Amino acid sequence: MINIFKKKSKFNISFYILFLFFIIFFIKFSTEGVKANTYKVLDLEVSQSYDKDFNKEEVINLAFKKAFEELILRITTTNGEELNNLTNLKTIYGLIESFSIIDEKFIDNRYISKFEVEFSKKELFKYLEKKNIFPSIPKEKTLLLIPILINNEKKQILMFSENPLYTNWNKSKKKHHLLNYILPNEDIEDINFIKKNIDNIEEYNFNEIISKYEIEDYIILILFQKNNIFNALTKSNFNGKVIISNKKFDWNENQTLENIINKLKLDFENQWKKLNIINVSIKLPITLSVNSKNYKLIEKLEIKLNSLDLVSSFYINTLDNNKLIYKIIYNSTPDKFINEFSSDSIKLDTSKSIWSIE
Repeated sequence: MINIFKKKSKFNISFYILFLFFIIFFIKFSTEGVKANTYKVLDLEVSQSYDKDFNKEEVINLAFKKAFEELILRITTTNGEELNNLTNLKTIYGLIESFSIIDEKFIDNRYISKFEVEFSKKELFKYLEKKNIFPSIPKEKTLLLIPILINNEKKQILMFSENPLYTNWNKSKKKHHLLNYILPNEDIEDINFIKKNIDNIEEYNFNEIISKYEIEDYIILILFQKNNIFNALTKSNFNGKVIISNKKFDWNENQTLENIINKLKLDFENQWKKLNIINVSIKLPITLSVNSKNYKLIEKLEIKLNSLDLVSSFYINTLDNNKLIYKIIYNSTPDKFINEFSSDSIKLDTSKSIWSIE
């Protein structure tokens, strides 16, 4: 009888030790997952004179400010004065998850360093919500750009190497830009298509040109010139959504070609960001169950949740022998959440009140 009792006690102790290990392991796993869910600014270079007044703390503060500005420009349509109002060093310190100096050197009495700065997505979104600013998912996009310059007075069409927009468009790209542009190859046939449709160019669909490229997204940019006044008509197709816009500007000595290209690029960046806005005021609670013994599936799920920008937060709510129950806060609709798993190897079962994965 005594031996039996001892065996039973030993079993119970072993079971609880194992159970405690699982709790510690999964809490640690989830915490690490949340910590990894940050927005990181890479290869940020900061330079300052290296003299008797040199102060490394000032360099670090400058790096934090530049990193924050770069990230805000990447995920919002904020710029100029609005950006200056957001750039408060004390606030920025509270949003930083971690930072590291990955390289530093001294050249010609200058200190040059490269930083990596990680921001907490959760804290950053809270701050932007207070400022009534909706961030966007920072998705990069490659698209086809067809720029056409039409001189109305001379009845002249400029494409390809004759068009200064074509030859200068990709000469510079800012680090916070999300759009990558593919320009069409010089093709006589394409010029003939345009000339044939010059009288109804605003309605022409450009399918003969677009179909030559294996790119679904495109922007048609038509500039109508009259003296120094330009009307820019753009037809953008992002993920099947067509956006048509008009913009007028004066191309004079104060308005350089680079300025014009930057303004047009800013418009396109903002169009793309507006399609990917995260409405942080939507806080959809989702309860999700997974087999607590299937460690590979749990790891895959947490990697997936960390990769979703619309997931505001998640944590393990309950844990037992059979099930791990996650609580997830999602900044969009249930259909959107389900759709994010549709092309993934994780199978989502939504047939019951507590969803589960397999």
